[in-house]
Amino acid sequence: MCGIVCYVGKKEAKPILISGLKRLEYRGYDSAGAALCDEQGNLHIYKTKGKVAALEELMGTKRYHETIGIAHTRWATHGEPSAINAHPLYSQNEELAIVHNGIIENFREIKQDLLEKGYTFQSETDSEVLVQFILYVKESRKLSLFKAVQLALQNVIGAYAIALIDKKDPHTLVVARKSSPLVIGVGKDNEEFYVGSDASPIIEHTRNVIYLNDEEVAMLTAGKAPHIETLKGNAMKHMPSFLSLDIGAIEKGGYPHFMLKEIYEQPHSLRDCMSGRIAGDKQSVVLSSIIDHGNTLINARRFIIVACGTSWHAGLIGKQLIEDLVRIPVEVEYASEFRYRNPVLNSHDVVIAISQSGETADTYAALQLAKERGAFTYAFCNSVGSSISRLADTGAYIHVGPEIGVASTKAFTGQVTALAMFAIALASLGQKAPKPLLHELIHSLSEMPDHIEQILEEVDSVKELAKFFKEKGNCIYLGRGYNYPVALEGALKLKELSYIHAEGYPAAEMKHGPIALVDANMPIIVVATKDKTYDKIVSNIMEIKARKGKIIAIVSKNDEHISELADYIIKVPQIHHMLEPLLTSIPLQLLAYYIAVEKGCNVDQPRNLAKSVTVE
Repeated sequence: MCGIVCYVGKKEAKPILISGLKRLEYRGYDSAGAALCDEQGNLHIYKTKGKVAALEELMGTKRYHETIGIAHTRWATHGEPSAINAHPLYSQNEELAIVHNGIIENFREIKQDLLEKGYTFQSETDSEVLVQFILYVKESRKLSLFKAVQLALQNVIGAYAIALIDKKDPHTLVVARKSSPLVIGVGKDNEEFYVGSDASPIIEHTRNVIYLNDEEVAMLTAGKAPHIETLKGNAMKHMPSFLSLDIGAIEKGGYPHFMLKEIYEQPHSLRDCMSGRIAGDKQSVVLSSIIDHGNTLINARRFIIVACGTSWHAGLIGKQLIEDLVRIPVEVEYASEFRYRNPVLNSHDVVIAISQSGETADTYAALQLAKERGAFTYAFCNSVGSSISRLADTGAYIHVGPEIGVASTKAFTGQVTALAMFAIALASLGQKAPKPLLHELIHSLSEMPDHIEQILEEVDSVKELAKFFKEKGNCIYLGRGYNYPVALEGALKLKELSYIHAEGYPAAEMKHGPIALVDANMPIIVVATKDKTYDKIVSNIMEIKARKGKIIAIVSKNDEHISELADYIIKVPQIHHMLEPLLTSIPLQLLAYYIAVEKGCNVDQPRNLAKSVTVE
């Protein structure tokens, strides 16, 4: 949830940390802080409630020639947002400073033990408990910081990505991770090192990166090769990977918000997602994971999709695609529930994890459980080298580029596109669907970017509709079949961005309770394209009209009937109904965006939210 950026080398650390925090602020923006150490061993810590700009102002322009530093932008878990609870956090003797992303589950027991030993605490955070515990281990065992971190973490339960500096050694940075992301950027000849929660604060400085594995600790000293060991002391050798990320992809590029940029990137991002996977003759889909593991997949007893939030909605669409085309039953589970149940799993099951970041804590834990129970595991992720992608037996990257806006847009359509290609390729392998149908779907997929561009050209009507919503306090979204998950996703986007209460329902379920909410002030958004449920959804609309509900309908371009019934309409191109979510979701993304803009909300950083949920 939080963002970590660190530096050790020969350059001034302060501007590197501030620039890096700004790139990571989408991960958390409740408070921010930095700790820097100068050549004389003086440790300077700056912390403030609020965003990185407030920290930058607090730090001012004064320089102390500090060539090592750790910094953090926080999404609060333990302790409310405040300067006291902001990171970095001191040890009691003010020699050690730590930044931490994750949750230490047994911090209460450790804290009680330290209190009995005479330690005092200034904050409410589990992170301060961790740095005090490391200090205790270091002093009581007379260990180096590296060895103290190694030993202390053997007694810690939970998730962490941490970085520490010791003012007695102002040239060395110690970092470690478990179930929380951490990337090490390696400078030329090991002269300097950069550390980040992801690659965004590193890319402008170096293309060579090391991805630490779970329960590994690294000691980074300028001019020396990284020293990496497991918690148990086994030496590890990591060869740096080349980072291909384009720095332009993590900048706004003239758009007022990252979210709007990412909405408009979808034609390009879906072309990237399909590149090299759809054959030139548009007759087949090629996925290396199916080439390598096709027999295991096609002979599965069932698929279980585990995901959270928007990825869960994509999973609901994936369920229908796989069941329609491959004829293997699919269950879709919230990863947070799946991991705490006692699910029945065996080697004939395939568990599919969907996560944009590849670091979602609940999804990672669900995948771990699946592997322990003997299931074959598959992952759809966007971030190359992420924890989930490395844990799974196989998978497919969605390749839509970095998504900075907290509310997911292009990752959602990328996930649905990847799931569609997965279902088509598997159906073709198992000869489970008619070839003409598969060819039609492949052709429609290849044309999808052009269709989305057409929708984006009609944005003015959505802007006008957003003004109608500005003062509304509630909204209902309806859809059927493949468009029911789109209704759920549309409602989620509205809640995330504009703080308007919204709920998504299958349209036929309206009369089983929610219709009691309908009156002249209730906006009802209906995804009502021309599929096999069209006549049914017309009846649902009539039921709402009879109670004076305001209908906003997403309809096919050649629609006439619903267009006459609805108060407002947004038209999309007509395509095969299995792929409609890729089009019908776009107007709902735009609508949520422009409503939030009309209300003056912070689109890229909605309150109480962060991009990657790396804690429970």
